[in-house]
Amino acid sequence: MPTELSPRYDPKEHEDRVYAAWLAADSFAPRAAVAGGAAAAPYVIMIPPPNVTGVLHMGHALNGTLQDIVIRYQRKKGREALWVPGTDHAGIATQAVVEKKLFQERGVKRKDMGREAFLAEVWKWKDEHGDQILRQFQKLGCSCDWSRTHFTFEPQFSSAVREAFVRLFERGLVYRGARLVNWDCVLQTAVSDDEIEYEEKKGKLWHLRYPVQGEPERFLVVATTRPETMLGDSGVAVNPADERWRDLVGKHVILPFHERPIPVVADETVEIGFGTGAVKITPGHDPADYERGARFKLPIVNILNKDGTLNENGGPFAGLAREKAREKVVAELEARGLLEKTQDIVHNVAISDRSKSAVEPIVSEQWFVKMRPLAAPAIQAVKSGALAFRPERWTKVYLDWLENVRDWCISRQLWWGHQIPVWYDEDGTPCASRTDLALGSKHPLSGKPIVRQDEDVLDTWASSWLWPFATLGWPERTPDLARYYPTQFLSTAREIIYLWVARMVMAGYEFMDHLPVEQRCPFSVCYVHATVLDGKGRRMSKSAGNGIDPLEMIDKYGADAVRYSLLLLTKEGQDVKLSPDRFEQGARFTNKVWNAARFVLLNLGGARGDGTSASAEALEDRWILSRLARVRTEVDGALEQHRFNDAAQALYRFVWNDFCDWYVELAKSRLSLGDSPSARAARGTLARVLRDMLSLLHPFTPFQTEVLWGALHETLGEKSVAPLVTAKWPDGAGLSIDEAAEAEMATLMELVGAVRSVRALASLGERKKLSAIVIAAHASDRELLARQAASVQALGYLERMDIVASSERPPRSAVGIAGRLTVYIPLDDDVDLDKLLGTLRGRVVKLQGALKGCAAKLENRGFLDNAEPEVLAAERQRFADYNVELELLERNLAGSAT
Repeated sequence: MPTELSPRYDPKEHEDRVYAAWLAADSFAPRAAVAGGAAAAPYVIMIPPPNVTGVLHMGHALNGTLQDIVIRYQRKKGREALWVPGTDHAGIATQAVVEKKLFQERGVKRKDMGREAFLAEVWKWKDEHGDQILRQFQKLGCSCDWSRTHFTFEPQFSSAVREAFVRLFERGLVYRGARLVNWDCVLQTAVSDDEIEYEEKKGKLWHLRYPVQGEPERFLVVATTRPETMLGDSGVAVNPADERWRDLVGKHVILPFHERPIPVVADETVEIGFGTGAVKITPGHDPADYERGARFKLPIVNILNKDGTLNENGGPFAGLAREKAREKVVAELEARGLLEKTQDIVHNVAISDRSKSAVEPIVSEQWFVKMRPLAAPAIQAVKSGALAFRPERWTKVYLDWLENVRDWCISRQLWWGHQIPVWYDEDGTPCASRTDLALGSKHPLSGKPIVRQDEDVLDTWASSWLWPFATLGWPERTPDLARYYPTQFLSTAREIIYLWVARMVMAGYEFMDHLPVEQRCPFSVCYVHATVLDGKGRRMSKSAGNGIDPLEMIDKYGADAVRYSLLLLTKEGQDVKLSPDRFEQGARFTNKVWNAARFVLLNLGGARGDGTSASAEALEDRWILSRLARVRTEVDGALEQHRFNDAAQALYRFVWNDFCDWYVELAKSRLSLGDSPSARAARGTLARVLRDMLSLLHPFTPFQTEVLWGALHETLGEKSVAPLVTAKWPDGAGLSIDEAAEAEMATLMELVGAVRSVRALASLGERKKLSAIVIAAHASDRELLARQAASVQALGYLERMDIVASSERPPRSAVGIAGRLTVYIPLDDDVDLDKLLGTLRGRVVKLQGALKGCAAKLENRGFLDNAEPEVLAAERQRFADYNVELELLERNLAGSAT
């Protein structure tokens, strides 16, 4: 009995039920053996752990889909497939969320509560909300082994973080020192260079006049975008070749408000033609000035408190917020005649990517990791081929950062996070320890009593860089670590190539030192996925209000439609412009698959689905099985090389064009022949194609294919078939490429296409019965058309088709071109020939203009040199299509009035 499918596919009817069945069957756990008992090679993916504060956005949806395709494909290929999920404790982000919540609900701040009480509130929040994004990944269909879910602040992970820190401390690769760091005044913590963004903003450039000591009425003019920082100036630099100022070298100017002299120094790096040619030196609040001040041994003056207010070094402006201090300083300088001029400018401002507030460079005592020793093996990983980036161009971003890497500030002035495992005696002597040291106990190095633990916590990335092996039990040498490290595939965003990817590679080489060097790289492929933009090409963000909620799209279209739409729109190496209506493309495709499967199931009549290339006799059977063999190979190759769009497009063409538009239509007439050999062969072919097609589609559209797989085997009476999620990938058994069948079908398809083009050209209606005269000069073409006349007439809606070697064009006829065939369609008297000719001439003029524009583009050297290969190929195809259409129009105009 055929399984009855509803007329339309309703994802809501199936998705939750199917996912629950997968979970109940433990379908996502790695299987250590394949059929026959042979050992399966591991294939491991570690999910980039989303923040516990996060909710699913389109970037997550795309990346989750890509990873799921890879792991489902490898699982079906017989690999011991493991996809490890988890979340990141996200120090700054999570603390900020909970602090805001507590203040809004109770009116309390964390410092009022104390550290332990506040951390208890964060853990409570995490337990209630922290797994939300993982549940959302399940709605997308992600097939992670949820029994192995990890969290970067779980006890085992904390042990790994502490082990890594202590090892670096013992090797002298981690140190504490006063350095200029990026300071977030809102969150009151240091942030790394990699955690700041640059925003273009309107601002002002103030030209300040510093009185020259001992020379009344003479001023040295400096320009700045941050006039309040002048209160921390230690000197002024000029180029000794600058005639305006070189006589001042070695002299002093008076710093307004503090009224103290600061030196004028000679620095050849100052650009004479830029600004005033004089540069104020503020070592405590500018990275370039920090280095310049060090060269000239100038004192460092910090004018800021941790909250961004001015401290005692702010003189009369002490206590003011930095923005208010700026206003007051400018106003007072103007009142004193020390503001020469103000210019409106547009400049880049450093913004904390967490608080979105302007970052202030300040000198602060922090913990740092020496990066150069760690970077060397990570650089070699790419150069030796141990690590490959896809697309390859991201290799340069990775190498550029590593080859110019600076020491990493890993301490944060937060409470939520891994507290730095360093304890101090009364003299401040530090000691790093793998275990907690009790206050009052003897310091391991000095023997004096321990008085405190370092209050700072580690940068979030200082835990997540251990993700590929800490999730497998490191530092213990667990069976999982031995079995599943290193992993094979990482998919991630370009923004964290250096924040996370490069650091994981460094960590792998540094901490997995019990392995041979060639086995330490944590993954062999790093796939950098596209960025999802809105329909206008802008980044999606809450502030811009242009985000698209993937969960809303899943609710409207279904998870499979969302997944397939993203794949069809995302070409390798190109960002994707996305609007909500683009998901209709995936929905149309899943409905097409459903309808095709429904037709097949209603017509199988007990067929076993054993169609093979060797047993197929009908041309269309031989052809569709050949196309199936070809698309299987094509999809295999694309997925092995992580060309996801190519695989999705190949399957789309096969399902929509080859199977639905051509084969199903050709098979319909045979299915009506009862239990004839021809009908049985058609049913067998339909079943075989549907079975393999569902398996090929499964990594892309897992929910629908699982439903249809069950329906197919129920219809076939097969009760003990494995679910599709764990069923074997199609191996192509019994299939082969049939070049002859594909060539013959191509001829027939071109001919039917030519008839359809004539219908459109002359507005003859899609299903109006027509007559046709086909000119086939080659005997082999005439034999083929005679043999397949019924199929051509059925698909072309022709009541008569004459096949001749040559013929003059009949009067009042339209002409179509099909390769080396020509087809004439006689026109009835109801066709207004004069009106048709006018329409055709207008189209010729329009097409000639389009061709001219296209040709100009292809002759433009700038376009040829700079266009993406896909864009160039599309333009060349457009040029070829225009020429074919123009030839058709001109053929129809020539002699049409006879």
